[in-house]
Amino acid sequence: MNPVSPLFSKIDTSIEKKVDLIQGSYFRYAVRAILACLFLGLGTAVAFAIAMKGEHIVPGLGKMLYAFMFSWSLVMILYLNAELGTSNMLYMTVGVYRKRLNFGLATKILFSCILFNLIGGLVVGFLIAQTGPFQGLEPDNFFFTSITGKLEKSTMQILIEAMFANIVVNTAVLISMRMKDDAGKVAAIIFIIFIFAFLGYEHVIANFPAFSLAYFASGGAIEGMTAGTVFHNLICALIGNYIGGGLVMGLGFAWLNNSKSIYVD
Repeated sequence: MNPVSPLFSKIDTSIEKKVDLIQGSYFRYAVRAILACLFLGLGTAVAFAIAMKGEHIVPGLGKMLYAFMFSWSLVMILYLNAELGTSNMLYMTVGVYRKRLNFGLATKILFSCILFNLIGGLVVGFLIAQTGPFQGLEPDNFFFTSITGKLEKSTMQILIEAMFANIVVNTAVLISMRMKDDAGKVAAIIFIIFIFAFLGYEHVIANFPAFSLAYFASGGAIEGMTAGTVFHNLICALIGNYIGGGLVMGLGFAWLNNSKSIYVD
């Protein structure tokens, strides 16, 4: 008999809760997925709003301010039990590997989550675009140029950056599950998420509200923003995120902990 991993006991419990919710009330599951993009949208909005101010003070400061403020999004998501597609890439892969649910149900949960993350991102982005900080923005501001940069990336760049982005996100998720102190959890989440946000890596779910907000705030005038470039970014980011979160972190750590060794997480 393999030693029990305390970490994977918690992951199994989380998977059971997700299965119970979606089977008991699909609508409630959908709302939790929409809430994830409400928190991401708010985090994105305040991060870019502060970054734009920072760039006027010291060129280059905006990127650092953006990364720090964006990191609070995951704190809100984890503490309020919202359903995030990129962390579910880990949970669903682990669940299938550990036979906690079948492939069909895992696929239903993951793609339902991503779908309602998308709906939430579109709605939240549109609503935030109507607020004061995003009215009358200059065409060359930090926000718009950042979005243009995302849309100009090559397929390979997006795939690799997305892989690393979800390695970082799920590292934060797993580490927060290992910690008992709330202050420590918050600090760990913020400084880990800072890594991918500062490096500008691609996170498909975070891009839902970011692209939506940029489109509506600019009146559709972002350079290079077409249906094709947005779709290219999101699909490549989705694949890369799954490689990083589902395969590297999810399947990788599930395999490491499926051992007779006492060296388990």
